Amino acid sequence: MKIVVTGSKGFIGSKLCETLRSLNHEVIEIDLSLGHNVEDWSDFKKLPKFDYLVHLAAKIFVPESFDRPRSFYQTNIIGTLNAIEACRINDAKLIFFSSYAYGAPDYLPIDEKHPVKSFNPYSRSKIMGEDICKSYFADFGVKSIVFRPFNIYGPKQDSRFLIPSIIEQAKKGSITLKDNRPKRDYIFINDIINAVIKALDYEPEGSDVFNLASGKSFSVEEIVNITKEIVGDNIKVNYLNEHRLNEVLDTVANIDKASKLLKWRPQVRILEGLEMIIKT
Repeated sequence: MKIVVTGSKGFIGSKLCETLRSLNHEVIEIDLSLGHNVEDWSDFKKLPKFDYLVHLAAKIFVPESFDRPRSFYQTNIIGTLNAIEACRINDAKLIFFSSYAYGAPDYLPIDEKHPVKSFNPYSRSKIMGEDICKSYFADFGVKSIVFRPFNIYGPKQDSRFLIPSIIEQAKKGSITLKDNRPKRDYIFINDIINAVIKALDYEPEGSDVFNLASGKSFSVEEIVNITKEIVGDNIKVNYLNEHRLNEVLDTVANIDKASKLLKWRPQVRILEGLEMIIKT
């Protein structure tokens, strides 16, 4: 296949492009570091005919979305609109990376039928992107796969995120964190890449939504303890007991839909994933 990847030099995009090429797909990269801007329609208008577009390019750091909301909405919404419009013109399909979209969950595990709700500009912008995907199918028949990944982690992730921050601190012998309680469903990057590969062989019925996660949650403290097992038990740990307003204390995904329709199951357990990062 000929596959366009936006955000091709990012955390997920760089590994995805490498994997796609190893499977003999032709990859066309769109990335800011290559002089492209997903907000600029001209970068999409020049594309040769393609089969699939994987839209990863986005602003993603939640705390920053409160400081720069306009920038987040502009990049994440216009970028998605340009990506799916390019799919419409090329009679291609879209794989759109949304986000965790369920807010404080009404029930666990969370399936794709759970009400969508958000309390930050980043996830709101992603939910709007999902609405664009639905609209393009309703109006133009453009098919898409919408992935709602829970907490992705892996080598070379931005150190502002929790797991790389814990590992970076652990290697220095001391960890300081605000809250040990929140539990999250973590999914290793290799499993995310595998989901994309599986999706290429799936024929969506419209704009099909899939959770990507492990189906099990771990607290901040549990992640710290596992990291200590790998790095060494002599690490000092300090929890400041600072609790964020409206903190979600647990998220666990139901991944039966992806398992059934995409024939996908995560393979990397949390201990293995943390070991791979630490030993990289």
